[in-house]
Amino acid sequence: MSSNFFRQEVDSAVDALLLQQVILYPTDTVWGLGCDAEVPPAVDRLLALKKRPADKGGIVLVADEVMFAKYAAVVPPNLTALLAAQERPTTYIVAGSRHLAPNLLAPDGTIGLRVVQQDEFTQKVVRRLGHGLVSTSANISGEPTAAVYSEVNPVIVRTVDYVVSWRQDDQTRAVPSRVVRVLPDGQLEVVRE
Repeated sequence: MSSNFFRQEVDSAVDALLLQQVILYPTDTVWGLGCDAEVPPAVDRLLALKKRPADKGGIVLVADEVMFAKYAAVVPPNLTALLAAQERPTTYIVAGSRHLAPNLLAPDGTIGLRVVQQDEFTQKVVRRLGHGLVSTSANISGEPTAAVYSEVNPVIVRTVDYVVSWRQDDQTRAVPSRVVRVLPDGQLEVVRE
């Protein structure tokens, strides 16, 4: 695939996100549904498409530690070391900040934040958007997670505002991210390995 096609796909995804639309896209793990993490109506639309209860909280992809700090009420003091040591994409559950759409937060005020380090497409989209990107698996709530595009429910494909074409033919089977809760003392509690 050409670098021109790659750039066009990044541009098209960002354009849709700037219009407060919901996209279907390849994340740094599995296929996901996404929208701008600062826009409550877009989050409402995404949750409705997924048929997901609003009280479950969300995951937001960020470009770097600066963006992580924007969305975390308290940044783990050892975040740089944690990111350097992680062997696969890891989502950190932290207290969310006022910059996030309130309907993304779990009832306890937390949010899952993941710094995209290994996936060039998602990283470029987040950087160009300039905001966090909601990342939830591209499935109807309760259905299996779509590791590859061909596993995405056709209902999802038909109802999102934009479907990213990049990596639709990729059959690499990724797994969801590792999820850890950051405790007040900075220690980590594994939620999902």
